[in-house]
Amino acid sequence: MIEIDPLAQANAQQWLASNSIDKATKDIINDMMLNNIEEFNDAFYKKLAFGTGGLRGVMGVGTNRMNKYTVAMATQGFVNYIKQNKQGQIKTVISFDSRNNSKTFAQITARVMTANGFTVYMFENLRPTPMLSFAVRELGCDGGVMLTASHNPKEYNGYKAYWNDGGQLVAPHDTLVIEQVDKITDFSQVHCADSMDSITILGEDFDQRFLAHIHALSLSQKIVKKHSSLKIAYTPLNGTGITLVPKALAMYGFKNLHTVKQQATPDGNFPTCPYPNPEEKAAMQLGLNLANEINADILLATDPDADRVGVGVKDLSGNFILLNGNQTGTLLTYYILNRWQEEKRFKGNEYTIKTIVTSELIKEVSQSFGVKSYDVLTGFKFIADKILALEGKETYICGGEESYGFSIGDFVRDKDAIGTCCMVAECTAWAAEQGKSLFELLLDIYVKFSFYKEDLKSITIKGKEGAKEIEEMMSAFRYKPPKTLAGLEVVEIRDYETLFACNLKTGAKTKICLPQSNVLQFFLSDGSKISVRPSGTEPKIKFYFGVCHPLKTREEFDSVSQKAEEKIQTIIKELGIKA
Repeated sequence: MIEIDPLAQANAQQWLASNSIDKATKDIINDMMLNNIEEFNDAFYKKLAFGTGGLRGVMGVGTNRMNKYTVAMATQGFVNYIKQNKQGQIKTVISFDSRNNSKTFAQITARVMTANGFTVYMFENLRPTPMLSFAVRELGCDGGVMLTASHNPKEYNGYKAYWNDGGQLVAPHDTLVIEQVDKITDFSQVHCADSMDSITILGEDFDQRFLAHIHALSLSQKIVKKHSSLKIAYTPLNGTGITLVPKALAMYGFKNLHTVKQQATPDGNFPTCPYPNPEEKAAMQLGLNLANEINADILLATDPDADRVGVGVKDLSGNFILLNGNQTGTLLTYYILNRWQEEKRFKGNEYTIKTIVTSELIKEVSQSFGVKSYDVLTGFKFIADKILALEGKETYICGGEESYGFSIGDFVRDKDAIGTCCMVAECTAWAAEQGKSLFELLLDIYVKFSFYKEDLKSITIKGKEGAKEIEEMMSAFRYKPPKTLAGLEVVEIRDYETLFACNLKTGAKTKICLPQSNVLQFFLSDGSKISVRPSGTEPKIKFYFGVCHPLKTREEFDSVSQKAEEKIQTIIKELGIKA
């Protein structure tokens, strides 16, 4: 028989005794205690953690759930930190996606902020994450909040906190905000206005300010005009992308957009894709069906808060396949740098950015144009932080991460699916002008540089013992690293915990100039890279594989891809990774 957890009972009793918690919530608590102890324990055994990226969790009643009380308490903590760092009038902006309760949570966030004396802007209707990031800087705000759980299932919602640069919180703000949030232990500590009367609502006119910046990214307007009938299939996966992606593509000049009808209406229940993540083929299936039906040139998809982009292209046999985030990032970097070179835009101080687990091919492409490529830790907030650090000194062109995030230009300081969709379409038109499909352009990049094949394996090990096992695995890789993998020498090891890279041939050690993180990387003699890190949000250890192999002609792609896959499987076996 399941017993009530003492911590859960103590947390629940605090809510039951509070005059600030409404009767309906208390009735649900009492019912759970009587009829669903397992659910009760999970809902109350801890406080929903405000991590370095904000809140994310299952919606429902409880201290460990996303609800109006936990959102309000987190906001009060965030507000208290902003107050400590800003004198005078404070301004913030809030947006929300299509998830159930997102608008309600956004309104609660706004009411707490205005009750604390802030000038608050809030979007009238759902708008994407990149637009929130843009609005922070455009409106001169001191912070911002996006209500979204990104690509998680429908049961989840979340709260992304942004600083005055338009990027998500990084050190020292991230941990210091957490300290302030943790000090809010009871809802009675929250100041919350009774109405939304003093909040400034942002309407569709603000869209034009954002879209003007998106349109200014265009590099090939004459080519787009010539290929304006390019056939594009698009799915917003029942999310916010529908509000801006069609408008942005039309502004670029693309006139032949076909949207997946079943996924065009914003719907927090995500009826056709329970896991609305463009990284998942199941979520992309209706898009693939439409792309095949209309014989599209490309398929585009955006996740619920429209910061990630999925891309589908025809292979050499005419069958639609899905690109991964590394491939999309490589194509866009190659295209953008080509056009910058053709337009003679380079002044010698330009750069691109990628995360350490993202394909090394992006760095190779950048350097081939004489453009610097910086590495940052995993997470787009570190790309934003790098842009901020180099502001006024060097010129950011573009950057991305393997998990389907990319941005062009510095007016958005987070992943931007709106600008990325437009640039993928424009890149497709540029390829068509050369008589190539987007996939053929990718193959030509591989022939020029090398073929890179990527894969990701995650091992979930739950509970206290699971955390210990993951720690032991990292320790084993750190202190007894492999000397060879798939018959190739390990020539360099980068340890982001000790912040040293060791050349195993010379024994030379080089300092890594990044924040400390529990990540290991093994570089092989052929340029392949294997990265290992525990997840920061889930009980998982993740293995990222990026193996490379020369590709002489497009026609050899299938056989070379098979060899690369065999190499990955050999490495998985040699590292002792079990699915």
